[in-house]
Amino acid sequence: MRICLLSYRGNMFCGGQGVYVYYLSKFLAKQGHEVTLIQGPPYTWETPWCEQVRLPNYNMFATRKFFTRFMPPGESPLSLLQPINFYEFAATRFGFFPEMLAFSLRAYNYLRSRWNDRPFDVIHDNQTLAYGLILMKALSAPVVATIHHPLSEDRKADFQQLPALYDRMKRVVYYPIDMNRRVTPFMDDIISVSETAARSVASAFNFPRDRIQVVYNGTDTELFHPDPAVKKIPKRLVFVGNTEDRKKGIRYLLEAMLYLPKEVTLTVVDGGAPRHILMEELMKKFHLGDRVTCTGKLPSDEVAAKYREAEIGVTASVYEGFGFPAAEAMASGLPVVSTTGGALPEVVGPDGGAGFLVPPRDPQALANAIKKLIDDEPLRRAMGAAGRARVEALFSWDVACRNMTSVYEKNIEKKRARRSRAA
Repeated sequence: MRICLLSYRGNMFCGGQGVYVYYLSKFLAKQGHEVTLIQGPPYTWETPWCEQVRLPNYNMFATRKFFTRFMPPGESPLSLLQPINFYEFAATRFGFFPEMLAFSLRAYNYLRSRWNDRPFDVIHDNQTLAYGLILMKALSAPVVATIHHPLSEDRKADFQQLPALYDRMKRVVYYPIDMNRRVTPFMDDIISVSETAARSVASAFNFPRDRIQVVYNGTDTELFHPDPAVKKIPKRLVFVGNTEDRKKGIRYLLEAMLYLPKEVTLTVVDGGAPRHILMEELMKKFHLGDRVTCTGKLPSDEVAAKYREAEIGVTASVYEGFGFPAAEAMASGLPVVSTTGGALPEVVGPDGGAGFLVPPRDPQALANAIKKLIDDEPLRRAMGAAGRARVEALFSWDVACRNMTSVYEKNIEKKRARRSRAA
């Protein structure tokens, strides 16, 4: 098949969506499909297995004063007068987040310009859910969309951690939840990455659950694996995630550190945003000093090394549609301490098997579970082995891509049947 993947942010450190599109493109290509990845910035790393199309955006939400600083190199300020660019500028001045809609319109314009020469068999959107996707339906290929979770979950997490009314009001207009809700019924198929995420999407969008296909994410078990030759750093925890995303629960993990012995240290692998404003504020608030190390953005092999040198992986999320870091830690042979937020119990499995499950937003419960594992090396080894076995059995990218191509094939056949009836 000729497959077009769309991702309004392609970089792997933007969260699970970036990891998803990177590995999905890789393993679809490995299975013999021709893949084109159309993405917005920050862009993913090089993907020699597929064609990359990098569309610009002006990132005007990131600044309120010097918007020309974020224009693509070599562009004149007059380009701001182009309709999509001007929309981005105007929307951000009122606190709206226009990136999804602007990307979808730019992607549609690109696809329309090349369609006669190089049409695709299927267009697969990765969480954009913007009006440009409806326009793409006129291009004769089925349009399917993956929804990792509804944006209402992000807004809920923000509200729980932003007590000021003014800050909450800004988040109300920030998330384009209504646009996502309107676009979803137009898609030929909706894919979600867990049963929990599927139920959440159905509830948030008032959308039939039986129209949502569940295709679990995969994990790169060759990259993330145990290595007995690597010496563990005693009492070292590892957290991987975008700390600017309040849904990831970093504030609760940092607070949990206050209940743990001072010898317990934490590595935070965080490359999700250019500035880690929330992390800086929390570090000052909790006075954790040199007990917490933030690495910033790391290549995948170095992320894997951070897992292997740690003794325990921690996922403190308020909500996850799947939970890549938990699966990666398990694949690396680490016991995990995870919340029950969203789909994490589906990934980690029963409490006490591959890890401990605790309620979200409960620093004391996180600390208690971590301490149990710190004090019991045989339990850490047993849970780590169980986690590795669970990932190998249930969450490989080969299986995920085979299931995904079945969804594609079904929709391509449905589209052909409709055209035949129309003819």
